Amino acid sequence: MDFFDNTLIKNALDQQFAFIKLKVEDHVMTLTLDRAEKKNAIHPHMVNEIAFAMQFAKQTSDIRVVVIDAQGDVFCAGADLKAFMGMLGEFDSSIPKAKTEVLIGELFNKVHKPVIAKVAGKVMAGGFLFLAGANYVVCNEGVTLGLPEVKRGLFPFQVMAALLEIMPKRVVVDWCIRGYNLDVDDAKKYGLVTHIVQPETMHTTVDKLLDDIKANSPTAIKLGLEALDTINEQASRHQYLMEMLQKTVGSKDGQEGLLAFREKRTPIWTGE
Repeated sequence: MDFFDNTLIKNALDQQFAFIKLKVEDHVMTLTLDRAEKKNAIHPHMVNEIAFAMQFAKQTSDIRVVVIDAQGDVFCAGADLKAFMGMLGEFDSSIPKAKTEVLIGELFNKVHKPVIAKVAGKVMAGGFLFLAGANYVVCNEGVTLGLPEVKRGLFPFQVMAALLEIMPKRVVVDWCIRGYNLDVDDAKKYGLVTHIVQPETMHTTVDKLLDDIKANSPTAIKLGLEALDTINEQASRHQYLMEMLQKTVGSKDGQEGLLAFREKRTPIWTGE
């Protein structure tokens, strides 16, 4: 994970972020998705900022755990479809463009430190890359978990690959094909969610996990997660799946699905 100049990385907390918030306290880096008005939908510029923060966490020995949080009542609605269509307004960020392509499906495995996702609101589509990449997913009871890509003429390629590392194959494939909402209890049964909590107990559960992790050797944990990353190397797989997503977006059905979503109508599929 070497996307940015190390001199710039050292001053990460002094940088201007447009789409995330960053805080470091008591050996914990909290990365908060900060696009509540857009349901924390992700796009390349936001992913670029997340990559910057994750490189900072990896290279900062004082950081032992990463917590992924989100503003608003939607944890992440997946990819920003308007950004896919080139519709993104102006923003103020001091984070430079990464030196190499950033694939969000790889970021969390390569930080080599435990990652906890605090899921208080709805998760859709590409938002599951955060959950699949985390070591612990603490989720509020009753949260909506959905994969609606096929209803937009798309397919969750990278999400599918990430979920297959955690959940049963037939469940993942069925979910991707039919695009329904998965019950939180089922998500826990299949391994996607590790803890189901009431909103008022979210912080208590996360704090207990943090205490347990910080009580153990950070060096042993780091080397263990580095070994796990090495034996589960997926770089070429995520590159291929990104190319397949781009191919799908460029298809007639892909363009029709995006247009229909934008126009709030039922898409007319042609199979092309």
